[in-house]
Amino acid sequence: MKAAAIIVSGGSGSRMGRPKQFLPLAGSTVAEWSLKCFDSMAEIQSIVLVLGEDALKEHGKRLAVGKVKVVAAGPTRMGSVKNGFAALPKGIEVVAVHDGARSMITPEIVRATIAQAAKSGAAIAAVPVKDTLKVVEKGNVSETPERARFWSAQTPQTYKYSVLKEALEKFKDEASATDESQLVERCGHKVAVVESSYENFKITTPEDMTMAEAIIAARSGGRRESRTGFGYDIHKLVAGRELWLAGVKLKHDKGLLGHSDGDAVLHASCDAVLGALGLGEIGIAFPPSDPKFKGLASKDIVAHTLGKVKGAGGEIVHLDATLIAEEPKLKPHYEKLKSSLAALFGLPESRVSLKAKSNEGLDAIGRGEAIACHAVATVLSAFHTGT
Repeated sequence: MKAAAIIVSGGSGSRMGRPKQFLPLAGSTVAEWSLKCFDSMAEIQSIVLVLGEDALKEHGKRLAVGKVKVVAAGPTRMGSVKNGFAALPKGIEVVAVHDGARSMITPEIVRATIAQAAKSGAAIAAVPVKDTLKVVEKGNVSETPERARFWSAQTPQTYKYSVLKEALEKFKDEASATDESQLVERCGHKVAVVESSYENFKITTPEDMTMAEAIIAARSGGRRESRTGFGYDIHKLVAGRELWLAGVKLKHDKGLLGHSDGDAVLHASCDAVLGALGLGEIGIAFPPSDPKFKGLASKDIVAHTLGKVKGAGGEIVHLDATLIAEEPKLKPHYEKLKSSLAALFGLPESRVSLKAKSNEGLDAIGRGEAIACHAVATVLSAFHTGT
């Protein structure tokens, strides 16, 4: 069946003291770990990521790639689900609704809920309650119910499209529901339970972040390392060439001479990332002596580099680039260059730094004959493949 996912990440993070969806987590962010799970699944044909206003401005454009569409959150959880549902493409038959703060979700759990929902119409991931439950009234225990009857609901909560549509339309003014299952149940549908994992918990406190880090480390082989790579590139400034820096074409009467487009920022940044992976430099894969790479867009070199990161099971944690140029003046372009650099490497702008220095009139750079760039990249990975 044609399946889609709605990932709800529009909360305020009141218990964390700040919105948690884009807090750093093991080289990525809380919400992006959830997104990666669904994005990796071939059976998920479309993903709608629902973000709050601030997150939408900072991360929306960067994350809206491939099968991912980003929309604004509503005033409540149910409002956010409705916004996500309205953005689904035509032809979807099964919809999985997931909390972006459940970063430890696995494809196996998602597939199990999809299979059950396709069969019965509605299914939720859940785990049996482990603790003894108490009913408390006015500060005193009034009852100890039988624990075996209780399960703790998780996400994804997965439904046939028609079932979820019915529930959202019938209870369109419902604002207090904490999950979609309540509405589906009130429509008279049976909701099946798919046993999940206790690791699929919702991150709500700082202690949860620590546990999530440990789980990610264990899943990657139990050993995650942070490595740093350094990159450097320099190109001659000549007339008659376009000036490309950080993937942005700048207006200038000179450009950087090179076998490719000469983008020193992207070249140095790629070398830094490859260095952190122990994979040398870009000239190994794109030798300047090979005519087939003449005029190559440096964005393609970035794509190649990100493929190497993915192949090593890695995550780029931070990227810091320093341009050295006498001309043109780059400070007016900082925001545009940084935004482009972050987008190309798939990073939030908060994890990218870009700045420029002059050479105070010294040597070829100081005479306006060249532009150079230094870059430092930090990569977090299990480094278990060696490739």
